[in-house]
Amino acid sequence: MLRGRSGATYNSSEDSEYSVGLPARAMKLPPEGARWLVRLRWIACAAVLAAAFVSSTVWQIAANAALLYLVGCAMLAYNFVFWLSQRAVWTGEANVEQNIFLQIVCDLMALTLLLYFTDLPRNPFIVYYVFHMIIAGMYLRGRVPYVVAAIASAMVGGVMLSEYLGFIPRFPLRYSAAAEMRPGLHHLELVAIFVAFCSAVWITVYFTTAIRRYVDRAHAEIRQKEKMLGIGQLVAGIAHQIANPLDGVQNCLQRIGESVKDDARLTEYVRMMAEALERIERTAKRVQAFARPHGITLQSTDVNQAIEATLEMLSGSFGRRIRVEKELGNVPPVQGDPYTLQEVIFNLCTNAIAAMPQGGTLTLRSFSLGSKDEDQMGSVAIEVTDTGVGIPRVNLDKIFEPFFTTRADSGGTGLGLGLCRMLISEMGGRIEVRSALGQGTTFTVILNPASPATPVGTSGT
Repeated sequence: MLRGRSGATYNSSEDSEYSVGLPARAMKLPPEGARWLVRLRWIACAAVLAAAFVSSTVWQIAANAALLYLVGCAMLAYNFVFWLSQRAVWTGEANVEQNIFLQIVCDLMALTLLLYFTDLPRNPFIVYYVFHMIIAGMYLRGRVPYVVAAIASAMVGGVMLSEYLGFIPRFPLRYSAAAEMRPGLHHLELVAIFVAFCSAVWITVYFTTAIRRYVDRAHAEIRQKEKMLGIGQLVAGIAHQIANPLDGVQNCLQRIGESVKDDARLTEYVRMMAEALERIERTAKRVQAFARPHGITLQSTDVNQAIEATLEMLSGSFGRRIRVEKELGNVPPVQGDPYTLQEVIFNLCTNAIAAMPQGGTLTLRSFSLGSKDEDQMGSVAIEVTDTGVGIPRVNLDKIFEPFFTTRADSGGTGLGLGLCRMLISEMGGRIEVRSALGQGTTFTVILNPASPATPVGTSGT
């Protein structure tokens, strides 16, 4: 049995490291995404067949229009298959991403063939690959969009290289009679076209996925704030109803204790009841503090000073078994609230202490991320690391959820980490966590650098 972060007790044999950022779970991929691609492809198929007809009949610029018709019919065929799959019972949210990936790959193959049959290196419609990169960045997760970019690059590069080496025939467009006498592309020209194509494709994937990550993070923040507001209103009323009669019960119990102090057995019962009532009172006060607005005032905040002040407050809580290490870097001021930042660090440190019941090392670090942070250049990170039992992967996504705790027997409410994330979000930052069972846990608070116009604050105790 393991006791982990946020007061959680775990039974697990997992030992692999796992990390999670602010949006513990990204937005679910809607099934409508795959259906939208199918509907759009009907229009694309019609456009391909129309272009084949115009280029072969009206303008007569395509060398072999039959091949274009063949590709257009193939697109109709596989799109019909995807359309049937959308109607199948087995197609649900679990298959959406795989379905979209297959559709994009089929479209890349069809587009490559169409461009190959219409002089790919000189065809201006080569820019259409960018649309597929945007769709992949929007709907696919992880490294899959970059796999799509690699497939597109390999297809285009393979066609160019094969044409240049003479492995496959060329299909030049005949814009005029002189076009037939135009020589093939020089190898340097082919390289320049390929490099420009690949750079456009990969940059598109990078920016699209970066925007999607930002949207996921914003979506998670909005959901968390809405949840916190609703829960705050609810628990404030409940805590108030609990606190009022609790005072009367404690007073009555105190008088009962005075009257039975000669009976050791009854005195012990009274003491146990008093301790239970104190735990209820502490829980009610924590819930009320959670629901109460904090009134954060953003100002220029010294991170190292906030860490030092927090450690000073915790100086009597470490005990002999806990060793504290500091690695404070030369970091710029951040945009935040000094007292709120102390509250967050305090909660993270107390959780770290609870995660090391047999003792260990608590390390606090501060350092600048510089260009490593994609969201904000020059941001500052605060790390709170323990050598405790760690957190299982199955529970790592839940630790920021309100009321998630398995330490209810010792007064835990499960509000600490959820409150920390909400406070950091209100300061414009984010909190991330990585953990390995049996090795420890690291919480990282990332805050934006203070602007010159931000008022200066101090991190006092």
